[in-house]
Amino acid sequence: MPQTSEPLVKVLTVSARYGAGGSVVGPKVAERLGLEFFDRLIHGAETRSLEKIVERLTKEEENQAPTGRLMASLTQLSAGFGLPQPSPDDMDPRRQLRRQVEASVARVSTGDGGVILGRAAAVVLSGHPSSFHVRLAGPSDRCLAQGMLIEGVTEDVARDHQANTDRSWTRFVTRLFDRDPSDPGLYHLMVDSTAIPLDHCVELIAAAATAFWDRVGGVR
Repeated sequence: MPQTSEPLVKVLTVSARYGAGGSVVGPKVAERLGLEFFDRLIHGAETRSLEKIVERLTKEEENQAPTGRLMASLTQLSAGFGLPQPSPDDMDPRRQLRRQVEASVARVSTGDGGVILGRAAAVVLSGHPSSFHVRLAGPSDRCLAQGMLIEGVTEDVARDHQANTDRSWTRFVTRLFDRDPSDPGLYHLMVDSTAIPLDHCVELIAAAATAFWDRVGGVR
């Protein structure tokens, strides 16, 4: 009997600057491709599952790791009470969060696939053969203007969101994975989504990802 290969697990990751439209493009690409959409790792008061996708990071994501001083205090407290010393992996909040991020991404890549926005998924899945990685970016001034439109906020508010989001997200990826999220080497496709209308970005990404998966499926 002829051997049948396992179905291709299609995963598409989207990394985006503030104002590049990741919150708009991500779910639309998922719908266009018939894949499930996965947005953020940490939800808070500003998000309720997939009912609300915000362009910037939530406060919970910005404050994702306890301080090193707190971890040191907990270690001393354990020693003082004669408790077993936690391992460095257990005490290091970055290791804990990294494992959480990797596990959340792995559930997608080993399951039915999907479109993942953020989560440093392009880094985590850099060796996954059927993951297609996209970066949305653009000049800061155009990202700012587009972020204002997407969020419906004033320029001052958008400028604050832009500074906090881009800084926090770069810190998140760099601290956990020692990679720069703007590194072109992480992505198959980089799009200036401030120059191309977002609906056209959706079609461009969907077409590129489909061609990629057709090629990968044909050489397995």
